[in-house]
Amino acid sequence: MLLVFTTFPEAGLARETAALLLQEGLAACVTLLPAGESHYIWEGRLEVASEVPVIIKTTEEAYDELEVRLRALHPYQVPEMVAVPVSRGSAPYLEWVHQACRR
Repeated sequence: MLLVFTTFPEAGLARETAALLLQEGLAACVTLLPAGESHYIWEGRLEVASEVPVIIKTTEEAYDELEVRLRALHPYQVPEMVAVPVSRGSAPYLEWVHQACRR
């Protein structure tokens, strides 16, 4: 299992993307967190933006297709996509994630 972290500029687009990823079997669950404030350097300038953090639960096997699809759906030129492997977890939950991503 992988946890994939990303952000969106607004909740509506994050919700639409979550629904597509779930319907396409690329994610088992997508969690939208309350908006936060991101500070970063982009093209040499300090930027500050309100963003919606998103956590996608998926599998190693589904990740490559998920990344391609997320890039296609995402409005950012370089969207955050950071995948973190899950080394342990509840066996029934991990099995559910694997089954959900096999659709």
